Amino acid sequence: MRKIWFLVLVMFYHGFPSMGISSVYGRPRIVNVGALLSFNSTVGRVAKVAIEAAVDDVNSDPTILNGTKLKILTLDTKLSAGFLGIVDSLRLMENDTVAIIGPQFSVMAHVISHIANEMQVPLLSFAATDPTLTSLQFPYFVRTTQSDLYQMTAVAEIVDHFQWRDVIAIYIDDDHGRNGVSALGDKLAEKRGKISHKAPFKPGNITREEINNALVKIGLMESTVIVLHIYPSFGLDVLNVARSLGMMESGYVWIATDWLSTLLDSNPSLFTTQSMNDIQGVITLRMYTPESEIKRKFSSSWNKLSKQKDPVEGPFALNTFGFYAYDTVWVLASALDAFFRSGGTLSFSNDSSLNMLRGDSLHLDTMGVFLHGGKLLQQILEVNRTGLTGQMMFGEDGNLVHSSYEVINVIGSGIRRIGYWSETSGLHTGEATNHSISSEGLYSVIWPGQTTQTPRGWIFSNTGRNLRIGVPLRISYREFVSRTEGTEGTEGNEMFGGYCIDVFTAALHLVPYPVPYTFVPYGDGKTNPSNSKLLNLITIGEFDAVVGDITITTNRTKIVDFTQPYVESGLVVVAPIRKMKSSAWAFLRPFTPMMWFVTGMFFLVVGAVVWILERRLNDDFRGPARRFSFSTLFFSHREKTVSTLGRLVLIIWLFVVLILNSSYIASLTSILTVEQLSSSVKGIESLATSDDRIGFPSGSFAENYLTEELNIHRSRLVPLNSPSEYEKALKDGPANGGVTAIIDERAYMELFLATRCEYSIVGQEFTKMGWGFAFPRDSPLAIDMSTAILKLSENGGLQRIHDKWLQEVHAAQRVQNKA
Repeated sequence: MRKIWFLVLVMFYHGFPSMGISSVYGRPRIVNVGALLSFNSTVGRVAKVAIEAAVDDVNSDPTILNGTKLKILTLDTKLSAGFLGIVDSLRLMENDTVAIIGPQFSVMAHVISHIANEMQVPLLSFAATDPTLTSLQFPYFVRTTQSDLYQMTAVAEIVDHFQWRDVIAIYIDDDHGRNGVSALGDKLAEKRGKISHKAPFKPGNITREEINNALVKIGLMESTVIVLHIYPSFGLDVLNVARSLGMMESGYVWIATDWLSTLLDSNPSLFTTQSMNDIQGVITLRMYTPESEIKRKFSSSWNKLSKQKDPVEGPFALNTFGFYAYDTVWVLASALDAFFRSGGTLSFSNDSSLNMLRGDSLHLDTMGVFLHGGKLLQQILEVNRTGLTGQMMFGEDGNLVHSSYEVINVIGSGIRRIGYWSETSGLHTGEATNHSISSEGLYSVIWPGQTTQTPRGWIFSNTGRNLRIGVPLRISYREFVSRTEGTEGTEGNEMFGGYCIDVFTAALHLVPYPVPYTFVPYGDGKTNPSNSKLLNLITIGEFDAVVGDITITTNRTKIVDFTQPYVESGLVVVAPIRKMKSSAWAFLRPFTPMMWFVTGMFFLVVGAVVWILERRLNDDFRGPARRFSFSTLFFSHREKTVSTLGRLVLIIWLFVVLILNSSYIASLTSILTVEQLSSSVKGIESLATSDDRIGFPSGSFAENYLTEELNIHRSRLVPLNSPSEYEKALKDGPANGGVTAIIDERAYMELFLATRCEYSIVGQEFTKMGWGFAFPRDSPLAIDMSTAILKLSENGGLQRIHDKWLQEVHAAQRVQNKA
């Protein structure tokens, strides 16, 4: 035992110093190939027969290897994923093995890949699907099947297709399970999904008690989408316990990786057993192998082959890994043929450090490094042939190209293909993505509980805890949010009232499932609380949601998810206004003094120009120029112009006079018939460029917006807490410590102005925002509440709530405007 582990350490860290070289020049008569399988496993039993059949076919085919025969030595690793695999790989190295087919398990592949690196012997695995095996750490590992990287990409696309965001992963905590689930997490993250909980099982035998404990914990969680990435020997036990716990009922989603399809293909008798009741509605994947003539011939002869190669166990059913095992032999044979054609030789270098093991029963001292193993590896990676599984060609990352999977739904006493996933086209319903009947997505699914309605993918956890919903305890604008006096300790929606609360409860009634909740006040009741700080409490788990007059801003959407806006509200400027009184001089108000001056000057200049141009040619212009200049104002021209330039100047001037006349009449009419209001503030532009003090609501996002977006110095900003402070600051003005204008959201300002005639909104609304309810990031409840708010908008519910709380305010404002 010590000798073996010492040998492994020597190989890992010191390499093999050369002692002597044995070579076979030209084409050898026999090439030794090893195979490491677990004979008693679902995959290993089938693969053993397929490999032996492939060797027979290669050796009987005169078009390949040119007379050289493959000699396969197959060793049984049992179900061990470690030590026995090391021993068997060392035994294979005693016979100048040029390549090893296998191992079957990813855990064993990690260990033996180190030995393959040192011995420079390619390792071709048809069943080790761990994505990390194709890393630069293992250059001699070649995967001749599809990587779990692509299988997990398919699972992530299925999750995204049904608009789920959170999944639970159940797996064996070894290299195969851990790295596969890690790949799933990465692919879900690309689609804004995540693994909300991981439930690992220890490698080895798993008891029903361990399964039950894990599933009971999962049953208390919100997500009901469960990905089962496990070995066939334990998978059915997990699903059986899940069914006994009621986790195979309506509302749950079970996605099994290809272990389930492999088990069903290998054991057709399962379709007639009680085990089918445990897997109803489960979605599973199966590596896609296109139909072909050679595949049909091989499948039709399988029963005879399995009986012939394994008289004790056979005949038994074929699975997809059997196809890949068969093709692996042909990939190696094609590479060896190219290797020999290019002048490659079988040369092995003995290692002097193994002499101390001479006489050992394992004969480890006879092992040698395959000197041309790198060249053979390159020939393997350059193989491009069509086999039972379709095209066998490797990409730059060492994985097979054109990976694809069938998506299968277990129904009744059988299975139904509901679509395909391919590396290039994603989910689609046809075998070929360019087929005329192929389309994106999947066919309908029958889910657990025998329902065709797509599960929501989550439920409220059965922890007995209501949702804690934070509500800002405002001291102003109580029409939106206000605490109902004397109802502390009563049921949630009776503690608070207002427009926002009624919208929330009405939307919640439209959500198709019960949502237990409790309103929790936030704030001291003396000042308006900071909504930004309130939202931060969602990120630390203090609140499960926030309901109130919460404005949706860019920075806030980075930490929480908002619903569809139920109120549109942007920032506006409110300033004092004054009425312009009428007087006898009102006819001068349509134009400014400068405009009057410029107009008069143009009268004089145009008159002089026309007089100069016409004086020499026209007798009517022999008089003074002032006479014609004033006549142009009233269009009473007794003189007739004869020069071309004079006529052109006069036409242009008459057109200008027409515009001036029309504008003057329209402005004067408006002044005399409509009440005029004026303010020293014209809008946000004039306010930003001035040095005046500006009021804003304390704790609002408006402060950061004004300083960061409009570059208004913070010293000019005055925080105010209530409408009464707004009114006082505006009355005092900047000269007496007040402000020139207030900047706040339109929804608040409309309430403020409803009873205050001396102020008004000036300029345009300069931001476009809205109010929404806040939930944690990726919360599915936010999506359902958005849908409910849209339904309220469509059926008139929002308008009815608006009329209940705000109609009187708006009516008062309309009366004020008329006054």
